[in-house]
Amino acid sequence: MRRLYMVLFAAFAFINLQAQNKFNLLVGTYTNTCQSNGIYVYEFNASTGDFKLKNSSENVVSPSYLSVSADNKFIYAVNENGKESTVSAFGYDSKSGKVNFLNKNDALGADPCHIINDDKNVIVSNYSGGNLVVFKKNANGSISKVQQLIQHEGKGPNVARQEKAHVHMAVFSPDKKFVLSNDLGLDKVFIYKYNPNSKNEMLTLKQTVDVKAGSGPRHLTFSKDGKFVYLIQELDATLTTFSYDKSGSLKIIAETSILPKGFTGGTGAAAIKISPDGNFLYVSDRVDANSISVYKILKEGKIELVEQVSTLGKGPRDFAIDPTGNYLLVGHQYTNTIIVFKRDKTTGKITDTGKKIELCSPVGLVFTKI
Repeated sequence: MRRLYMVLFAAFAFINLQAQNKFNLLVGTYTNTCQSNGIYVYEFNASTGDFKLKNSSENVVSPSYLSVSADNKFIYAVNENGKESTVSAFGYDSKSGKVNFLNKNDALGADPCHIINDDKNVIVSNYSGGNLVVFKKNANGSISKVQQLIQHEGKGPNVARQEKAHVHMAVFSPDKKFVLSNDLGLDKVFIYKYNPNSKNEMLTLKQTVDVKAGSGPRHLTFSKDGKFVYLIQELDATLTTFSYDKSGSLKIIAETSILPKGFTGGTGAAAIKISPDGNFLYVSDRVDANSISVYKILKEGKIELVEQVSTLGKGPRDFAIDPTGNYLLVGHQYTNTIIVFKRDKTTGKITDTGKKIELCSPVGLVFTKI
């Protein structure tokens, strides 16, 4: 009898672990190059790397970047469509994966490419518009019209890509007292004080920090302890490390290149993420490189290259690490696949599982609880 109990207990524990290790993978896509419904929801098993489609939105125009509310009930998406771009709010049922359109409003800037939210506001970066816009959240999860617009002005030395401001990302500081914004066109990181309860002055400029001319700052991420910031620059593949203090100040402490020695092809550095345990940094590069660079995070924010791996597709604009840290999934804009890599939590290295999701132009990946 005791043996039977032990077997039953082990079986129950295994089933429970499998249930705990299941998450939803939300995927934003471009809809102007191939057949896509917009937002797709997959169930992902972080124990096995298996997945299955649960649901999708209907007729949503190019929701290229997504942000999920803290209570897991709403999805906010940019609709990247040139001068006709909008920002949309959706209800989200994580169990069924159902995505229910609530409303949308004008982005007031062409080609929004990034979005974040908290309990009060939704903040959007308009790439071609060169501005930041802030929407208020309504009680039902929908969004107001734009309540604040901050226009960046200027240009950089790269005539083709830096002819004007190109806001590429905005990120909350860990304590939510500041918002950091990268401008690819101006080679600057803008640091804004964040006043969430204000009616129309949620963001007030504290300072700007210059980075290398012509580098094109794209995305950044905070270290797990919040003391360091890692910034990837799209145009020349520079990876910059900053120290960060709670007063909202950045100081450059190191620079390196993610390009392999002797590499002469085109580069287009894209996404940068840190593993859930905070020990490893991952950066994707597009154009000819189409790779993920893996770095070990050392003391005092220093980094050490571990490996560079092909993403097995073209255009790795975004990737996501599941909350357990077991898998890293890479979305390929041009080859229409999401490749599932297994992560070694000890070394940080990634290996192809042979599993892939085939989907039209996946460009934004977010994991949520079920």
